[in-house]
Amino acid sequence: MTAGVYQVIALITLKILQKFTAGRARSLVCLKGKTAIVTGGTSGIGYETALVLASRGARVIIADRKDGTKVKQQIIDITQNEDIETKILDLSSLQSVRRFAKEINETEERLDILINNAGTWKVTNKHSDDGLHETMQVNHFGPFLLTHLLSGLLKKSAPSRIIFVNSAYAFCSNLSLESLNPPQGHPMTFLRNSLIYANSKLANIITANGFAERLKEFGVTSNSLHPGLSIEEGAQTTIHLALSKKLKDVTGRHFWDCRVFPMPPGAWNKKFSDDVWEASEKLVQLKPEEKI
Repeated sequence: MTAGVYQVIALITLKILQKFTAGRARSLVCLKGKTAIVTGGTSGIGYETALVLASRGARVIIADRKDGTKVKQQIIDITQNEDIETKILDLSSLQSVRRFAKEINETEERLDILINNAGTWKVTNKHSDDGLHETMQVNHFGPFLLTHLLSGLLKKSAPSRIIFVNSAYAFCSNLSLESLNPPQGHPMTFLRNSLIYANSKLANIITANGFAERLKEFGVTSNSLHPGLSIEEGAQTTIHLALSKKLKDVTGRHFWDCRVFPMPPGAWNKKFSDDVWEASEKLVQLKPEEKI
């Protein structure tokens, strides 16, 4: 069988397993006085997550490339929590990420929960104005830069939490330093596009682990997760990581169905993970004073 067939079989098996083991977030914690950012919060799992956080009393900042005015009002109407903000964030632009982070750092007194939820999967070989492959930039480089730029506020607000919404596709990746930012000009196929997406998700896990290691001493946790199948089910593990008191000191772990789950093999290699981190620092043009 071809690599593509093996990949499909593996994902189907994982999806079936998850369907029969779906977990639910059961924490009843109140988030009054806490601030959370949810990227990609105008639809899907991001919206469901923002809705639940708002229902617990949190100040919720929905960051999305789309106008979130209607979504903001909808959440206010449902939760009666008026402390909801929407801001433009285009993860395919490093300039937009920096502009958003600058505004947050200048206007917000605290940041207790950062949920890197936004993602994309397009059949494209397009590169942004920053010279980065669009899928890799939205899924990996953008969140990598954003979390760096907000790390000071997260440390100031500790104990605080960073959450990376991931995918089972991370187990099907072939990530290397060469494929971290795929070159232009290659013809796109379903398999190649799937691998780029999978590579972005493995890079997410490596990034989550990297922040966990570097920020642990400051009281900031960082974890990753694979969401469920439907929107409501898919948000459960994100909500669990954001709310559960049992996880206040848990960091550098990967979750499925509200439970710790083994990481993809590529995330076990410390040397490779450090190399991916350093290469990402260069590709997002991180300044020396911004490094952790």
